[in-house]
Amino acid sequence: MELIQVKEKERIDDLQIKEYRIIQKTDGFCFGIDAVLLSDYAKVKKNSRGIDLCSGTGIVPILMDAKYPIAHVEGLEYQEDYAEMAERSVHMNGQSDRVHIAHGDVRQVKEKYKRESFDWVTCNPPYMTGAHGLKNPDYGKAIARHEITCSLEDVVQAAKWLLKPGGHFYMVHRPFRLAEIIYTLKQYKLEPKRMRLVHPYIDKEPNMVLIDCAKGGNPRITVDSPLIVYNKDGSYTDEIYQIYGEMKN
Repeated sequence: MELIQVKEKERIDDLQIKEYRIIQKTDGFCFGIDAVLLSDYAKVKKNSRGIDLCSGTGIVPILMDAKYPIAHVEGLEYQEDYAEMAERSVHMNGQSDRVHIAHGDVRQVKEKYKRESFDWVTCNPPYMTGAHGLKNPDYGKAIARHEITCSLEDVVQAAKWLLKPGGHFYMVHRPFRLAEIIYTLKQYKLEPKRMRLVHPYIDKEPNMVLIDCAKGGNPRITVDSPLIVYNKDGSYTDEIYQIYGEMKN
């Protein structure tokens, strides 16, 4: 592990996988369970190349590199301070030969990357439009949660540009936008192939949806069994423990 400067209002968290750690802001947006579930749902091939859009702290690229024998993963993050912080996490973990975090705009991927240059794309995008809930007064948190700097369509359009034919796009989002999500994906020839709803409790409605799409795929989707996060007593279910347990191997 390299010695990396930790700035004011930053902390280092242990990821419990391969002794990797991540730098996060003490007063800013931090990664949540949705990023962990996305990295678990995105089953990718050996020696593949991928890119994570709206990368935030860099958690998904770091976990993807930790879990799978990939050749390279790029993280693209709009906020320059988060991109710089994520790149320091990568250096700290000694992942720099396989992982790179870039500062850039999802809406401008055509200017930054060659067409069809990645085998897979992941994204944990802002979930809310301007009409959904109150915006956080902290700008960094606001653009991570609301579609201020990019929309669902911007993300899907970028994924289509970046993916090779037959490549996969993995996304976590909110079920209340599912009709719009599927319509937009199909509009850009990203065919939903697998879907899984995530429920906080077995008797509660889902609050997340995981989707796996194939570029140019045939119309057929498999709906996986629901993923339940918590038992009635508030403890994690066995499957969630298993997913987090893989981070301890």
